[in-house]
Amino acid sequence: MSSDRLSRMTQAQRDRLAFVELRLRFVGEIRRQDLVTRFGIQAAAATRDIAQYKALAPGNMEYDPKGKVYVRGSWFRPLFDFPAERVLIWLSQGYGDGEPIRWKSTVAHDGTGLPGKIDLEILSVLTRAIHRGAAVEVAYRALSSGLTTRQIVPFALADSGLRWHVRAFDRRSGEFRDFVLGRLDDARLAAGAVADHEQPDQDIQWNRITELELVPHPANVQHPDTIEAEYGMEGGVLKVRARAAMAGYLLRRWNVDCTDDHSLKGGEHHLWLRNRQALYGVANLVLAPGYGEPRKEW
Repeated sequence: MSSDRLSRMTQAQRDRLAFVELRLRFVGEIRRQDLVTRFGIQAAAATRDIAQYKALAPGNMEYDPKGKVYVRGSWFRPLFDFPAERVLIWLSQGYGDGEPIRWKSTVAHDGTGLPGKIDLEILSVLTRAIHRGAAVEVAYRALSSGLTTRQIVPFALADSGLRWHVRAFDRRSGEFRDFVLGRLDDARLAAGAVADHEQPDQDIQWNRITELELVPHPANVQHPDTIEAEYGMEGGVLKVRARAAMAGYLLRRWNVDCTDDHSLKGGEHHLWLRNRQALYGVANLVLAPGYGEPRKEW
């Protein structure tokens, strides 16, 4: 019945209702002002949209008079079927937050990638915890320990270029770590306060910004001007600022030779890290191609 009513609405109306659902599902709340700001509508129109969504899915939202905000209901059941990748783009980039429909492409295109399983309900627990600053109990499959149950305090999503992670404090190890979204089997909000040492500002690797200087590989590239043009280098160098926690992923994805003497062979290594000293203290350098202890000078 709800799908029939949705189909009779205009695209603009469905977009606004989809936005209401996204906020409820993944942030845990929606205010009238959120609609006003996002769509540039009047407050009265925003009130009508919220009332319309509540009529279509009465169990999906409840009004919190103390906070003067609509919150996710305990019987939440989504009206819209969003692909996981679309949700992650909305969460991370803040656009494309309309109704999920199939657009006809302007030009032919294709892509390569392995399918990844991301459970949107698990994702919604994480994103609501991030919004609230709360802990989450998760069932997680690790390569080293298999399926375990642990409590984490998530604070950000991270895209490695190949997979999505959640950055969180892991109460089991006492460290800030990355957790692959596709390896989460279950998640639920945990009661209790978050300690000071579990706060995002205590994550040194996340808050440290390092500047990487990437240049055409001196040994593997015959025409360095080709690489300079491809990456838009200035003066033969591409300067990339990255969080220390993300640097290893970046270097692995782009096959950057991180040896001190640009000694990695192979056509996949088009780039060389000129200032490898920028990586000192970065934790995930096991991912950086060819990185090791610098050679000692005698």
